[in-house]
Amino acid sequence: MALPPPDPQFVLRGTSAAVHTLHFSCAGQEPDVPVLFSGSETGFIHVWNLKTRRVDTALDGHGQKSVYCVEAMDGKDRLLSQGRDQRICLWDLAEGRASVTDSVFTEHVGFCRCSLLKVAQGRWLMAMAAKGLEEVQVLELPSKTSVCTLKPEVGAKLGMPMCLKLWQLSCGSQPLLLAGYEDGSVVLWNVTMGKALSQLVCHQEPVMSLDFDSEKAKGISGSSEKVLRIWSLNEQQSLQVYKTHELVNAGVSDITIRPDKKILATAGWDHRIRIFGWKKLKPLAVLDYHTATVHCVSFSDHRNPRERLLAAGSKDQRISVWSVYTET
Repeated sequence: MALPPPDPQFVLRGTSAAVHTLHFSCAGQEPDVPVLFSGSETGFIHVWNLKTRRVDTALDGHGQKSVYCVEAMDGKDRLLSQGRDQRICLWDLAEGRASVTDSVFTEHVGFCRCSLLKVAQGRWLMAMAAKGLEEVQVLELPSKTSVCTLKPEVGAKLGMPMCLKLWQLSCGSQPLLLAGYEDGSVVLWNVTMGKALSQLVCHQEPVMSLDFDSEKAKGISGSSEKVLRIWSLNEQQSLQVYKTHELVNAGVSDITIRPDKKILATAGWDHRIRIFGWKKLKPLAVLDYHTATVHCVSFSDHRNPRERLLAAGSKDQRISVWSVYTET
C-alpha cells in the first residue's frame, strides 16, 4: 500500500499577495543561514530566513508590478529579479544593503522568465525575451554587452518565447539555449553562432515551463494541456520526443528537476504539486495543500541531502515547504 503524502514541513505566510517565483540559497559556508527568495504579485521580493521562518528583508524594486523571476548570483548577496515593469534588476544585498545596482529594460510585455548561466567567475550570460515578438536576446552580465539576438526563420510562426533555459555541457563549452514557444515548440539554439540547431513540436498549446538535464541530455516540458513531454537530445543535437505522461488535470505552471537529478516537481493549475522519479517519470506523490493555482516550485541547493527542501508558491498567498525523498 502506498504511503499517504506528507504534510508540509512548514508554511510561510506574510507575502499578502500571490507568489510567482521562488529561489533558494543554502549552499554557502556554515554557519550561513539558508534563505528562500520569493517574488510576489505586488512587486515585493521577500527574503525568508529558513531558521526563524520569517521575512528578514522585503525588497521593493519593481514599482508594484508582479515579480516573476528571482535568481541568486554567487551566494545570497547578489540577486537578479525580473518583473512585469519590463525591468530586470541586479541587487546588492551584502552587509544589510538592499539596493538595485543596475537594471536592464527588456521591452517585452509577456511573462517569460529570463535564464542565467555562469560562464566564468563574475561573468554570466542572461537570455531574455526581446522587444521583437519572437526574439530572444542574450546579454553578458555585468557588462550588459549584447551577445546575440536569436530570431526564428521567416515564416516559422513560433509565437512569443514562453520559457528559457541556458546551459552548457561543461565549463568552457559552447553555451546552448532551450526555448519553449507559444506554438508548443521547443527549439535548441547555439548562442555563439546565433542559430537554431533543432526544433520539436512538443505541445498543442504554449510551452509554460521546461527544465533540462544536461548529463542525461533529456528535458521535460509542460503546457496548459494534460500532458508532460520528455524529450531527448541526440549526438547530432537533434531533439526527439522520448516519452509522454498523461496528467489527471490540465495545466502546468512550472517544472523543476532536483539538482541531484533523482526527482522532479510540477506546479499545477489544479492546486497540486506532483513529484515524479526523473529516470522513468514514475509518479511518486501528489502534494495537496494549496487552495489555488500553484505558480512555482523550487528545490533547495543544500549541501546535506537530508536538509534539502522543496518549496511551492501559490496564488493563495502561501509558500509551502516540504521535505520529500531526501534519502537518496
